[in-house]
Amino acid sequence: MVLIRQRDGQYVQMVDSSAIISLIATYLHDKRTDIGELAEFYPHISFFDDESKKKTDILNKYFLMYQDRAPKSVTKETEETDRKWRTWADNHLVHLISPNCYQSMSESLETFEWFAKAGEWDVHFPQWERNMMVYCGAVAMWGIAKVLKRRHALTDDVRSHMYDALDKWTTELKKRNTKFMGGKQPSLADLSVFGVLSSMEGCQTFKDCLQNTSIGKWFYDVKEIVEKNRGQLYRERIEGVVPAV
Repeated sequence: MVLIRQRDGQYVQMVDSSAIISLIATYLHDKRTDIGELAEFYPHISFFDDESKKKTDILNKYFLMYQDRAPKSVTKETEETDRKWRTWADNHLVHLISPNCYQSMSESLETFEWFAKAGEWDVHFPQWERNMMVYCGAVAMWGIAKVLKRRHALTDDVRSHMYDALDKWTTELKKRNTKFMGGKQPSLADLSVFGVLSSMEGCQTFKDCLQNTSIGKWFYDVKEIVEKNRGQLYRERIEGVVPAV
C-alpha cells in the first residue's frame, strides 16, 4: 500500500501492486507531472461479472501514461507485450503458487519452516510464538490451498500446471530469441513474473521447477540485475541510458 499526496494536500491510497508499479514507472519517466495527478489515471471501478457478482478493479493498471512524451524505445508492440504478460502473471501465474507450495501437509510445513528461516522468526519472536506461526500457518494454508485448487479448476497434479505456465514463458523467450521479455534488459513484464516466482524461492515447488523446466537461467539472470541495480534499472532505461532491445 502507498499513500499518494496530491497538490491540494489530500491523499490517495493505492493498494494494487500492479497499479502502483505503473504509476511509479510513469512518474519516473516524466516528473513534470505531479504524481498525485498521475494517480487519477488509475481510478477504482466497480462492475458485475458474468455470474452477476460485484467486482472491483483499477482502471488502466497495466498502462504507463506517457501522454505525448513516450520514450523512443517504446512502441505499440512493446507496450502490448508488457501488458499481456503482466496481466498473465496476475491472473494466472500467481494463482498457482499456493496450491503448489501448500499442496500437502508436509510441504506446507516445509514452506513455513523456510519462511521462519528467511524471516529470522527465531530472532524476532519467542520460540513458542514462532512455532505457533509455523504450525498454525501450515495447517491454515494447507486448507486454503485446497479451496484455491478447486476455485481455479486445477487437477490434483498441481505441479504440471506450474510447469506448463513456466514452459509457456520460456517458449515465448525462445521465440523472440531474447534474454528477457524486454529484450536485453528486463521489462515490467519480466519483473512481474520474477516477483511472483521469487515468492516461492526456497520452497520445494521452486526446486522442482528448476529441475523440470528451463526457467532457472532467466530467473537468476533477472535476480542478478535486480540485486545489482536496486531499483535503478527502470529509471536508466526510460532515460535512454539502457536500451530496450
